Amino acid sequence: MLFGPLKSARKLPPWLLPAVGCLISAGALYWTFHGVDLRAVVQDLAATSWGWVPLAAAADLFVYVWQSWRWNLLLAPIARIPVWRSIRAIYVGLFVNEILPMRPGELLRAYLQARWSHLPFSVVLSSVVIERFFDGIWLFLATFAATFFIRLPGHIVGLARLLLVVLVVGAALLVMVNLRRQNSGAEPSGWLGVLLADLRLMARSRLFYWSFLMSLPYLLLQAAPIYLLLKAYGLELSLWASLVIVLMQRLGTVVPQGPGNVGVLQLMTKQALGLFGVDATTAAGFSMLAWIVITAPLLLAGSVAVIVTGMRMSELKRHVATITPAASRTGSD
Repeated sequence: MLFGPLKSARKLPPWLLPAVGCLISAGALYWTFHGVDLRAVVQDLAATSWGWVPLAAAADLFVYVWQSWRWNLLLAPIARIPVWRSIRAIYVGLFVNEILPMRPGELLRAYLQARWSHLPFSVVLSSVVIERFFDGIWLFLATFAATFFIRLPGHIVGLARLLLVVLVVGAALLVMVNLRRQNSGAEPSGWLGVLLADLRLMARSRLFYWSFLMSLPYLLLQAAPIYLLLKAYGLELSLWASLVIVLMQRLGTVVPQGPGNVGVLQLMTKQALGLFGVDATTAAGFSMLAWIVITAPLLLAGSVAVIVTGMRMSELKRHVATITPAASRTGSD
């Protein structure tokens, strides 16, 4: 009797985390442009060499095609899935991430892949978690390597350390699943048994390791659109600087935030450019250009993917509302 009310009291209202995320985004956006000469920002944006921008947009879109190939490799021991189907699911998820807070598109793309490919949702969701686990490993290693060449801000180092803790816990869980004997006589029944069996199939396949290796180019490819946009903005910085910007963007976007990473992405970009001696006004202007060029193509490609699937926006929101509590139950059962 005592623990029931306590458990109910601890349950957070569903609107709280999205509200916190939006507040963080608003605060980050304020600090990005605090004390910045906005007229100079507009002038810099007007002077952009726009010929580089379509190349940057195309490079950013290709990043997610690469992600689709990697996802297919990870799921290959379970099912042979057409690449186009994975591309569709990823772009629909990206579209939802750009218009809704807290990145629910990650859950939605797993749900769509499971429905289209007739796979258990828990299995596909686990493949998404493994993808992010791979990304986290390379992100931490790249950030650790960067500290030998440049002094990163303290909060970025702190986020990298937090990421390391999450990775260690995730690795321990993955090893436990992989070492569990399938025919030990204690295999759980129902969806949990299917999940553990399919996780072992993924983890013991050589394609699992290829997926891990493909995660490094996935990270490096994200520096290409930033590098092209630097050229468009007249900033003569190297690919190395572009990679540092990406590292700080990725670490910064770990925290809860509003739709499309607005605010936090700009602030991380501005702070990263400051490490290379770029003044605050120029850095703030570039951060806005980068956000627009990264966000607009994903909205366009995502819209096309949504149209191809034949779904309406109301249906997407309904799916998100349905699968969010379902995913929470899957993780807690």
